[in-house]
Amino acid sequence: MVQDASALSASPVAPSARSKRALSDKAARNIESLLKSSAFFALSILLMLAFWMLLCSTLAKDLPTPLITFKALWAMLAHPFYKNDDGTMGVGNLVIASLGRVFMGFGVASIIAIPLGILVGSVPTIKRIVDPIASLMRPVSPLAWFPLSQVVFRSMGDNTTPMAIIATIAVCSLWPTLMNTAFGVSNLPEDYKTVSRVFQFSTTRYLTKVLLPYSLPHILTGLRLSIGIAWLVIVAAEMLSGSSGIGFSAYDAYNNGRLDEMVATIIVIGGVGLVIDRIFDFLQNKFSYESK
Repeated sequence: MVQDASALSASPVAPSARSKRALSDKAARNIESLLKSSAFFALSILLMLAFWMLLCSTLAKDLPTPLITFKALWAMLAHPFYKNDDGTMGVGNLVIASLGRVFMGFGVASIIAIPLGILVGSVPTIKRIVDPIASLMRPVSPLAWFPLSQVVFRSMGDNTTPMAIIATIAVCSLWPTLMNTAFGVSNLPEDYKTVSRVFQFSTTRYLTKVLLPYSLPHILTGLRLSIGIAWLVIVAAEMLSGSSGIGFSAYDAYNNGRLDEMVATIIVIGGVGLVIDRIFDFLQNKFSYESK
């Protein structure tokens, strides 16, 4: 009886020990994954710096070296939020101005692309109508869309440049979201549709409980691609328009012979793009099928 009692008293401890061991193993795997990712990231940076130095010493001797560029970058980041009377601004204010335009254009694109993608994925007739339009408009460069947008908005007043930039971003960035949304909706398993019919789901309940949850990982993939394109387009649009922003800042530095500032600004553009991509990658992984 003593042995039975001791066994009973010891039995609750075993699951607790196993759970602690499982948590410890998971933490070890996470640390190992983080170390591997950091090592590959460091290797990528070293390879890029080596190629940069090789380029400076051979083909592009006018290109500023990494050391000169990082000095200019440090000077830019030391005072990022100043604003002078002549309109010049720090790199932080320039990034904020550009991000505001990017998210406005991206928001307009998402509002159009997600509902339209649901219709395209659900109704074959609409898919046949939209496909040729998408195939025609998707390859057009933002360098062509921007002047066309200015012509469209000219009747609304003199200062149409901000609206033209936002429209250019929206037109160029909506296609990945539209296509991925349509793909996710069209691949909804037939069993899901059958269950919805059997339980007589309303349209709203079908959308919110079946269609959108299943399609969400595909929608997030499209949004991630679209925000990347939006950040790419803003640079070209600001260069064309002469508006204040991080894209125009790089072009202005080039025109005035400040090549170190130009390359430093390009690094800032890439860094901001990387942060945006990591945020959307986190959301994509959080709502992926594998995480559920």
